[in-house]
Amino acid sequence: MFRPLLVSLLCFFGLSGLAQDDRNWPEFRGPRGDGTSRSRGLPLHWGEQTNVAWKSPLPGRAWSSPVIWGKQVWLTTATEDGRELSVLCVDRDSGQVVLNRKLFGVETPQFAHKFNSYASPTPAIESGRVYVSFGSPGIACLSTRDGRVLWERRDFECNHFRGAGSSPVLWEDLIFLNFDGSDHQFIVALDQRTGKTVWRRERSIDFKDLGPDGKPDAEGDWRKAFATCQVTRVNGLTTVLSQGAKAFYAYTPRTGQELWRVEERTSHSAGTRPVVGHGLVFFPSGWSQGQTIALRPGNRGEVLDVNAEAAAGTQLAVAWKSKRATPKKPALTLVGDLLFGVEDGGVATCWEAKTGTVVWNERLGGNYSASPLAAEGRLYCFSEEGKTVVIAADRKFQKLAENQLEDGFMASPAVSGKALFLRTKSALYRIGK
Repeated sequence: MFRPLLVSLLCFFGLSGLAQDDRNWPEFRGPRGDGTSRSRGLPLHWGEQTNVAWKSPLPGRAWSSPVIWGKQVWLTTATEDGRELSVLCVDRDSGQVVLNRKLFGVETPQFAHKFNSYASPTPAIESGRVYVSFGSPGIACLSTRDGRVLWERRDFECNHFRGAGSSPVLWEDLIFLNFDGSDHQFIVALDQRTGKTVWRRERSIDFKDLGPDGKPDAEGDWRKAFATCQVTRVNGLTTVLSQGAKAFYAYTPRTGQELWRVEERTSHSAGTRPVVGHGLVFFPSGWSQGQTIALRPGNRGEVLDVNAEAAAGTQLAVAWKSKRATPKKPALTLVGDLLFGVEDGGVATCWEAKTGTVVWNERLGGNYSASPLAAEGRLYCFSEEGKTVVIAADRKFQKLAENQLEDGFMASPAVSGKALFLRTKSALYRIGK
């Protein structure tokens, strides 16, 4: 007699939990790492004089996205020449900068491309601790209670060539970080409490000497990647998905053992974070001859060339791929049965996620580096010119709003409750009442 009541209570609490707003935004692309928010009541329209709760000017030049925990918003920044690397904490309610701390001084900074900055990796945060990375120049863990540095690492060797871009990802008691430079390519797992290396795995494919034509490569682009990894369940196993310079890898999180990999030798400099759904992994392959790929994950030990037929009897396979309007810097976004992408030049595409069929393809206008945000059946797209185009995340293309701020977006958005937190090139905004 109690079973119907128990089922009703489970359904009630389960559904109400799913409906709750996202209060914390703990890492790059949010609590699920895929750019989706469960918050409702987010603003649709805004401008410099409309629907802005506060605007805080930010020092330096940096593209890292904001992360949020409780009443705190954390970001990193750097001087334009890369000699000073700092961390910022902003009060979520007032916009006041409550901490501005220089973490590292760099006597001779590496080169950073104009599309990059010296503080592009997004921090990761949990209760009591925030983890910040500038790539090989420095990684640190700080107390969110008083800003004390709990540990730091400056011993990783990696020539980021055009600047670092990979953000730290937290899982249980570990931190995962990609290092794919012109000299070294590897992934590491660090202990969250101490910063010590738990494991380090060199990329199993060495592209140091050969370019796409098989000849010695004097440039580092074909060995360089900016991507952020993803931790998810794949074929029943918790797996670290990590895109390197010329291959997409799957690792076991505890040991770093390589499970399977997919090679992509016609593209380079992958820079996004993969999304997962419908038994598939979706990611853009990078620059040059980049393509959008839907991958069916494999079994242990399987290897696949993305442009070749899968071997008979293997699980690992490309479900579909598309060269149409493939993003290079903005990540893909999965909403239900639809996959959305915004190409750097402003062309948005909607694919059927399971088949790769193009549903629509429309020009938004402007240039795009920030990754989109999906919420309430909408897709928010943030341009380098400061324009936000809001479209319906639907099979029919529909522009719902177009909003303009004074400066452009390179950082991706964050959400807390019913508010958007948007970092432009010069300021941080809280958008919403």
